[in-house]
Amino acid sequence: MYQLEEKIWFWLLLVIPVIIVLFLLLQLWKRYVQNKFISKQSLKKLSPNRSLFKPILKLIVLCLAFASLIIALVNPKIGTKLETVKREGVDIVFAIDVSKSMLAEDIAPNRLEKSKQLVTQIINNLASDRIGIIAYAAKAFPQLPITTDYAAAKMFLQSMDTDMLSSQGTAIDEAIQLARTYYDDEEQTNRVLIIISDGEDHNNLASNVAEQANEEGIRIFTIGVGDINGGPIPIKRNGIVLNYKKDNQGETVITRLNEETLKNIAAQANGSYINGANTNQVVEEIRDILNKMDKKEFEAKQFAEYKDQFQWFLALGLFFLFIDIFLLERKTAWLNRLNLFNENL
Repeated sequence: MYQLEEKIWFWLLLVIPVIIVLFLLLQLWKRYVQNKFISKQSLKKLSPNRSLFKPILKLIVLCLAFASLIIALVNPKIGTKLETVKREGVDIVFAIDVSKSMLAEDIAPNRLEKSKQLVTQIINNLASDRIGIIAYAAKAFPQLPITTDYAAAKMFLQSMDTDMLSSQGTAIDEAIQLARTYYDDEEQTNRVLIIISDGEDHNNLASNVAEQANEEGIRIFTIGVGDINGGPIPIKRNGIVLNYKKDNQGETVITRLNEETLKNIAAQANGSYINGANTNQVVEEIRDILNKMDKKEFEAKQFAEYKDQFQWFLALGLFFLFIDIFLLERKTAWLNRLNLFNENL
């Protein structure tokens, strides 16, 4: 297992294509100037030891030096020891609505992005709980199984959008049914399902399914995103609003936060409803809820004793720079023997 400590330095790799482009422009300019003032035969007589291959070799060595030094700045680390540790926590499954209504911008920047922000902040405040993620619209899709890998959870979270599921609509009951399969211990009493949605439910089966889930020891908490006054659903291309979604009569569709549906679902599963407008308030309420719950002990394997590896890449970069300094643009005996590009003909 490895870690990259300072990934931001990878942006410096963009220097390498710039160096290559500048090198090509310089070579074209030199050839243009040489052809303008002297013939190839005369130039060869005046500079018989001039190598055509050495400049290319110097460019390759210089690029390798830059790449090695940049990787050294990133400081890759390798986990040298795998440990099994015991942790106590709650199993939490996040069910996130990815239907088209979540594109409404009645809450900034839009409902779906607000949902991602809420889940990210909740995850940031967890300590040793296990988490899973479900995406749902008309159907539910397992996005991430129960895990302790918070970094992976946030990566999957950011990749979620309204195009990931082809079947549109909103069926909260599908998300609850799928969540019931996530928990691996039937005796477990600290199972939590957090549904983040605007509350639109097209089949009204969620309350019944929530009651069944509660009988299995699953508590459901709902977080509403959006505004009760509602807003249109924008249709965008390249970030520009082209139009708004319309119904069969050509009228602009207005989607509204349905708090009653979310409250009913939470009430049926021994949970509670939270309005998602204030991120800090949501995080605090969820933290208080989790702190009051019984904790389950479970084992988790994780890498420990990560060791820095930057020194190898630093040494490699300095080695390439050393070669570049002493690599002259003149032919050498070994290069003559190789006769690259038929330079001796």
